[in-house]
Amino acid sequence: MAKPFEIYQIKVALSGSQPLIWRRIHVRDDTTLAKLHRILQCVMGWEDVHLHRFVIEGEYYGTLLEDERGSRTTRDERKYILRNVVPREGWHFVYDYDFGDNWQHVLAVEKTLAPKNDVSYPVCLGGSRACPPEDVGGIGRYDDFLKALTDPADAEHDDFTGWVGGEFDPEAFDQDEVNRKLHRLK
Repeated sequence: MAKPFEIYQIKVALSGSQPLIWRRIHVRDDTTLAKLHRILQCVMGWEDVHLHRFVIEGEYYGTLLEDERGSRTTRDERKYILRNVVPREGWHFVYDYDFGDNWQHVLAVEKTLAPKNDVSYPVCLGGSRACPPEDVGGIGRYDDFLKALTDPADAEHDDFTGWVGGEFDPEAFDQDEVNRKLHRLK
């Protein structure tokens, strides 16, 4: 008989962001790390065009690269479910995305809950602030990007404005849109 699932309430925080860029999600505890990666891409607003990994208790989980097959450096994220590697509330672990820009997310399992019959998981409960644009250069460069966008006299203003397509609102977060994307992910 299959073990009944629980719901993990996880807060996802983008390290180094000030003010903090964060999301709160409910996910089933039987979710594979591979699916959790896709969920995090949706809720944060990333485009899934870079490498990623989870770091849990000093172990790496992610997509095995061709030169890693047979290696113990990175464990295959498709083979691990959340409750087996993050067994209870109070645990913290890391999700790294884009090793060049080094977007590090701290995930905290805030609590475990019984599933509700009328809820389809995963679901985003809330969040704050827009995800930085892909390839902006990491958290320090993101700060430079924001400053340049607001200052027409900045030497990089025109380049950044053109690169981002004209407008970028760092305060924007649309929970309903995130949940629509999560629904399509299912």
